[in-house]
Amino acid sequence: MAGRPRGVGDAVILRAAVDVIGRVGPAGLTLAAVAREVGLVPGTLVQRFGSKRGLLVALAARSVHDPAALYERARAGHASALAALEAFAVGTMSDMSTPERYANHLAFLCMDLTDPELHEHALAVHRANGRVIEMLIAEAVSAGELSGNAEALARTVQGVIAGAGLAWALDREGTLPERLRHEIGTVLAPHTCKGET
Repeated sequence: MAGRPRGVGDAVILRAAVDVIGRVGPAGLTLAAVAREVGLVPGTLVQRFGSKRGLLVALAARSVHDPAALYERARAGHASALAALEAFAVGTMSDMSTPERYANHLAFLCMDLTDPELHEHALAVHRANGRVIEMLIAEAVSAGELSGNAEALARTVQGVIAGAGLAWALDREGTLPERLRHEIGTVLAPHTCKGET
């Protein structure tokens, strides 16, 4: 055992937990499975997180809640706010690349809805994502790409993102990124200013 256990940071462990949840769901998640994923012994995770629930709370808490940071990340590398919006939507669902992985992450969301501590973190992420969507839509309105009320459009787009994922997991037509782009484009089409793309 070379020095790897001490060198594995919490961010790597939590990323591994996301991958394990995607494969087996939160019910199948164990500290041993996550430890195996990163080359640690389960006792190391017990020392760091205390329990499986402690790991899940740490995972929920590590999600980015800062809209400004999320916005800057979303906006980087995109010529328009609308392109950034599509990329942001796809990015928020990137761990759900198959219907099975979607179902497993949805099971984690169900835990978020019933556990007060997990719900607090999930709600903060939901609000931060909604704020980023609103900021991008407001920028698109200011740039003349869209017309309309940014706050109302953002709520609709956020609902469409959630619904598109569930519909895709059920009908399995195309890929999730394709579905997200199509549905966002459809809901924003009546608000797209003529002559803009």
